[in-house]
Amino acid sequence: MYAGSWPLIMCLLVCAAAASAGELRYAYEKGEQYRMVTRVNERVLINGTHSHQADILNRIAVKVTDVRDGSGLHDAVFQTSERAYGSSGTYEWSEDYDSVFWRDARGAFDIEDRYFMPVVRNVPLFPQKTVSPGETWSAAGWEVHDFRASFGLQDPFSFPITVAYTYLRDEVRNGIDCAVIGISYTVFQKLTTVPRTTRTYPVRLAGTSAQTLWWDKGAGRELAYTETFDFLFTLATGDEVEYVGEASGELIEAKPLDRAATTAEIKSELERQKVEGASVRSDDLGVTITLENVNFQANSDTLLPTEQEKLRRIASILRNYPDRDILVTGHTAGVSGYTAQQHQELSELRAKAVGDFLLSLGARSAGQITTRGMGAGFPIGDNATEEGRRRNRRVQITILEN
Repeated sequence: MYAGSWPLIMCLLVCAAAASAGELRYAYEKGEQYRMVTRVNERVLINGTHSHQADILNRIAVKVTDVRDGSGLHDAVFQTSERAYGSSGTYEWSEDYDSVFWRDARGAFDIEDRYFMPVVRNVPLFPQKTVSPGETWSAAGWEVHDFRASFGLQDPFSFPITVAYTYLRDEVRNGIDCAVIGISYTVFQKLTTVPRTTRTYPVRLAGTSAQTLWWDKGAGRELAYTETFDFLFTLATGDEVEYVGEASGELIEAKPLDRAATTAEIKSELERQKVEGASVRSDDLGVTITLENVNFQANSDTLLPTEQEKLRRIASILRNYPDRDILVTGHTAGVSGYTAQQHQELSELRAKAVGDFLLSLGARSAGQITTRGMGAGFPIGDNATEEGRRRNRRVQITILEN
C-alpha cells in the first residue's frame, strides 16, 4: 500500500497566529490539537497489469506538546484504514503509527530515523523571503515509507526529493482567505546496496507527485490539499509494482470533548432506553460504549434481530455527537476449537457488521466510522465460565476525542 504521499497533512500542526503580509509561516501553540482526514483512491499494477484498487482513509491526530524558538514539538498518531474500491460500507482498520518530531516555522522537520510517519517531510518548506502570487521557489525534502508488509523491509525506507513550489493565486475557500500553492516533484532513485534477506527489495524507483495546497493566510496553516501521484518500484527480482492514484485531505477542528459530561449523558441515556448489557466509560481515545454478549448467528457475522434493536438505540445516542468520528472494535470469547487467526477474522467481520449497521441507520457517514477486530486476545472475563465468555463476546463503540 502506497496510500498516497501523506503530503502536507502534517502541516496541520499549527496555531492561529498569522504571519506578516506575504510571509508564509507556521506558528505553534502548546496544547493545540488538530486532526486531518485524507482519502486516497489508489490502483496497484504488477508488471503493468492491474492487480487491485483500494479506497484508503487516513486520520491524523496531533497535539503540540511544547514550543521553543518558534518550533513546535508534535505528538501524532496516524491511523490508516481501507475498504474495497466501490464499496459504500465502513472502513476497516489497517495500522496505527505513533510519531514525535519538531517542526520549525518554515516547515523543516527534526525527527528520529525510526519513525515511519509522516511519509513526506519538509513539504511544504517556505522560503526565507515574503512571496506573492506568481512567484516560485524550490527546496529539498524526503519521503519515508513502511515496506514491511509490501517488501519485507523492517526499517523505514527513505529517499530524497527536490520540490518545486508556485504561489498560484489567492482564493476564498469556505469563507477563508487562502493562498493557493502548487507543489510538485519527480523522483528517480537507484539503490546500489541490496540486502540478501529478501529479493523483493526495491532497487529503483521513479515517480511524480502533483499537489495543490490551500493555505489559510489568516490562521497560518493548511486548510486543504489535493494530489495526483504515480510511483513505479522496480524490485531486485525484475518485477515492477506501480501505485497510481489521487488523494485529498482537509483539516477538521472540533472542540475538546468533555469526557466526564459525555460519559454521564450516555450513561443516563443507556439507562433510560434500557439497553441491556451496555456500559460507558472514559478512556484514552475518548468515550467508549461497551456492549457485552453481542449475539450473532452461529459462527457468522449476521446480527440477530435483538441486537439490531439494541444498536438502533445506540445509534440514537451517537447522533447527539455528530462531529465525532467513531471506532467500532470487536472481541470474541476464547473458546476452544478455533485458532487465534479464526478468532481474529471473526472479530473483524463482527465489528464491520456492527459498523455497517450503524452506517445504515445514519448514525455516521462512512468516512466517520472505522472498524477493528481484536480477536480473543483481550478478555475481561474468565473464558472457563459462561458468564466470562458472555462478557468477552463484546463490541466497543468509541466516540473519538481527536
